[in-house]
This record gives sequence, C-alpha cells and structure tokens, in this order.
Amino acid sequence: MEYEHCNKERSASLDLLLRFQRLLVSKLYPGDCVGQVPNTYSPDLLGVGSLLKKYTALLCTHIGDILPVATSIGSTSHRHFAEVSHVVDGDLTGILLPELVVSIVLLLSKNAVLMQEAGAIPLLAGLLEHIDRFNHLAPGKERDDNEDLAWPGIMGSFFTGQSSRNNEEVTLIRKADLENHNKDGGFWTVIDGKVYDIKDFQTQSLTGSSIL
Repeated sequence: MEYEHCNKERSASLDLLLRFQRLLVSKLYPGDCVGQVPNTYSPDLLGVGSLLKKYTALLCTHIGDILPVATSIGSTSHRHFAEVSHVVDGDLTGILLPELVVSIVLLLSKNAVLMQEAGAIPLLAGLLEHIDRFNHLAPGKERDDNEDLAWPGIMGSFFTGQSSRNNEEVTLIRKADLENHNKDGGFWTVIDGKVYDIKDFQTQSLTGSSIL
C-alpha cells in the first residue's frame, strides 16, 4: 500500500512537471510570435526562453546524477539492468526527457535563432555520454546498432551481411504472434532475435517445461 501511495504521488508530480514543460514549449512555438520582425523577440518571449534554459538545466542535473548510478547498478547483470530500466522509465529520464528533446528539435527547426539564444541545447548535449553508456548495457545492443528499425521480439539480424542477399523474403514474427502460438500449445522461443520452434525438443527433454 505504501509503495502504491508513493507511485501515485510521483505520478502526480511528474504530470505537473510535464504540463509545465509543455506550457513552456507552447509559448515558444512560432505561432506566438506571428507578425514580429525576424530575429527580434519580445521581452516576454526571451523570458520564457530563459525559463526553459533554467528548467532544462535542473532536469539535466537530476538526470546527470541518476544515470551514472543506474549504469553502475545495471552493469551487474541483465536482471539488474531490467529492474533499473523500469525505474528509469518511470522517472524524469523516461517521461520528461524524451518529449523535451523532441520539442526542442521541433522548435529548433522552426526558429533556430531563438533556440540558440535560449541556450537549452548545449545542456541536453551534455547528457549524451551518460545516455550512451546506459544504453550500451541493453541486451541485443549490437543487433540494434545494425538495425535502425529493429524491434525487440521479432526476428532480428535480417537485412545484414550475405544472408540478406541470399534471402529476399524474411519471415517476421511479431511478439503477439509468438504469444498466441504458445497459448495454442506451441513452443516458440526467441534467442538473439531469432525465433526457434522447440516443441519437438520439449517432448524429448528431461528438464521439464518450466526450465525450458
């Protein structure tokens, strides 16, 4: 009960921060400065830009403190990485940061001069090394590096090397397909991004289904 209560409080706080973040971005969107002379901005708009910089600085400071610790714990084992990833995903890093990055990229494409004056981009760039170190702990990282469109759960390692030249058609198995197949009595499993049917091996194995 105490854990659920803390989760609800955290969700409410994050929701408030997310609303504040979206408000800042909306105030900086070009629609608010229609009719202005290019490269000249009202004091209010520059004030919002300064506030965005301060907000980004505080967010990056928190994430910069959290990610090295998460990386240290996650490097212990895959189980530790999975647990830490779940925590990070529900923290500011997983909720506020992705949307902030996308928003700033969008604002940069619409009004580069204003965003340069706001100065939030260098702050985000300082997180890249921390994020990269944490992401390198993810299982299947090498496969994902080679497949920009890879999705965990489907057959990986396709369209790489000579195999793609020899195989024009590659069967892709979605996670839902695999789960439904196994519910119907099948026994498919995923190893290194490839789907294997071990139904026949299951009947011969002495270890039992639970271990498999």
